[in-house]
Amino acid sequence: MIDAAWFRDGRVILAPMAGVTDEAMRALCLEQGASMTYTEMVSAKALSFANEKTRHLLRLAEGERAVAVQLFGHEPAVMAQQAAWVEQAMGDALAYVDINMGCPARKIAGKGDGCALMKDPALSADIVRAVDGAVEVPVTVKFRRGYYNGEETAVEFARRMEDAGAAALAVHGRFAQQLYAGTADWGVIAKVKQTVGVPVVGNGDIASAEDACRMRQLTGCDSVMIARAAEGNPWIFAQVQAAFAGRSVPCDPTVDQRVAMAKRHARLLAAREGRNVVRMRKHCAWYLKGVPGAAAARGKINSCVTVEDFDAVLDQVLRFAQDFEQAHAG
Repeated sequence: MIDAAWFRDGRVILAPMAGVTDEAMRALCLEQGASMTYTEMVSAKALSFANEKTRHLLRLAEGERAVAVQLFGHEPAVMAQQAAWVEQAMGDALAYVDINMGCPARKIAGKGDGCALMKDPALSADIVRAVDGAVEVPVTVKFRRGYYNGEETAVEFARRMEDAGAAALAVHGRFAQQLYAGTADWGVIAKVKQTVGVPVVGNGDIASAEDACRMRQLTGCDSVMIARAAEGNPWIFAQVQAAFAGRSVPCDPTVDQRVAMAKRHARLLAAREGRNVVRMRKHCAWYLKGVPGAAAARGKINSCVTVEDFDAVLDQVLRFAQDFEQAHAG
């Protein structure tokens, strides 16, 4: 069973990402060594309306025994009620409930959800307190350095969340107004770690096993959370796990391995969504990033609507990359 101590053991966690961390993505990251995966962000308000489009986000991936669910919303009662419903519906498949207080997207923050909650620490604490009182599983919070550029509020915010009952805290080193621009300040993660007693998960700009080790060394964070670096690159989890264990870090995947994984990803998506797997377009572009011939194939990728379409484009790119490598060998 997951408890607060679980986070202290150098876990390597796949971050929740809207439109990305569906069952297919999670299954592949788990295979490569992710310690825990998250569903996509789930709207508590939508769940309260019994929205089936939202409820399907809670389905487990292949090989997934338990998953963390990240709820977003700004009404304590609704958040608590829906967290309780999620726990009842998922049973042992629910690892813990995370409350999103870090998403800077306008459609989220503009409605008072996500990182907008950092502007109202009292309301944020009320939400954590309400959710923690409604469920048996641990309740965690993910937030940022602060909301407004230059106004670092994460340390005091972390104290408030801990006092309200948060079992662990995930800290992203950017201000909300930065969105994903610039660089993440890992110093704020260290400050939060030095201030609170609950486990702290570091997040932001981990692009390699070396980055993950450096973040832990510089911040003292208990675990790390990987987001964009996992897009098209589930292998990063195996690499970070090896580095944390003091083993030799596996090499980056070959073009053949990237193409093979992209094909598997497409099939996993198709099993969920049927023949129309257009969501695979962005994943395909991520898998092929930097591969010779990928840029020229972008138009074809964006026209794919079936697994067979993706297979054809991926095979074409692979042949081009192999010919390119042979022509430039030596």
